[in-house]
Amino acid sequence: MELENDTRISEFLLLGFSEKPELQPFLFGLFLSLYLVTIFGNLLIILVFSSDSHLHTPMYFFLANLSFVDICFTSTTIPKLLVNIQIQRKVITYKSCIMQMYFFILFIGLDNFLLTVMAYDRFMAICHPLHYTVIMNPRLCALLVLVSWIISALHSLLESLMVLQLSFCTALEIPHFFCELNQMIQLACSDTFLNDLVMYCATVLLVGAPLAGVLYSYSKILSSIRGISSAQGKHKAFSTCASHLSVVSLFYCTGLGVYLSSDALQSSHSSAAASVMYTVVTPMLNPFIYSLRNKDIKEALTVFFRGKP
Repeated sequence: MELENDTRISEFLLLGFSEKPELQPFLFGLFLSLYLVTIFGNLLIILVFSSDSHLHTPMYFFLANLSFVDICFTSTTIPKLLVNIQIQRKVITYKSCIMQMYFFILFIGLDNFLLTVMAYDRFMAICHPLHYTVIMNPRLCALLVLVSWIISALHSLLESLMVLQLSFCTALEIPHFFCELNQMIQLACSDTFLNDLVMYCATVLLVGAPLAGVLYSYSKILSSIRGISSAQGKHKAFSTCASHLSVVSLFYCTGLGVYLSSDALQSSHSSAAASVMYTVVTPMLNPFIYSLRNKDIKEALTVFFRGKP
């Protein structure tokens, strides 16, 4: 297919949320608030990790990386949404749409892999405590993060390049507030068999496999906790992974819930509102979950703000 047939569409229309003028100030204020809370909350986790040597452990190293990815993940979609609300023009260029889709896939993939790595870290800490410091050494931790970046970047690049091969005719409306891969494929008027095949295979391999790893890790963790005789020992072991388990549950439940219910939501506004849960709310809540449920983070925050233990 000729290049001009693929790129003749210069822009898309992001339907997003309600077009009622009286709701625009409310929507702008709401998403600006959510975005700022997300940025400052996750940035605070990174600053606390960097400033407190007691947090320089594998678990908090992965948490700091997760916070950085959540900042980038939210920044992929929300600033453009805020601009569109402010100027009252829901348009995104073809190139910007492809770039937004690339970074969205990249960072949501990183979220997925980092949560899996963190589950493995908790598995090693609770099920193999004597070998934990030897196995989870700084080199392995850095390697796990690097591999997560490489796999996510390659997957995102593959999906984006395949979308570039599609041609778009007259249906230019994306029933979302950002350029989502599945919606882009549905808009194409050329054959999308390969795109669908790659997308579904990637979902099974890059989402199903990590999720299976998380479930396996926590099944072993719960089995080990049940084997601890003292109630205090059980509570201490469970408290080390309670925050991560909450974040994992929130991430997968909201993400899977949105995609499983996407067919039932006929309205683009309803679909966009549901997507806010895993694109905005989850990254915003992560710092609060770790701050409220984790003793080490609480103490580090106290030292960070007061300047003394």
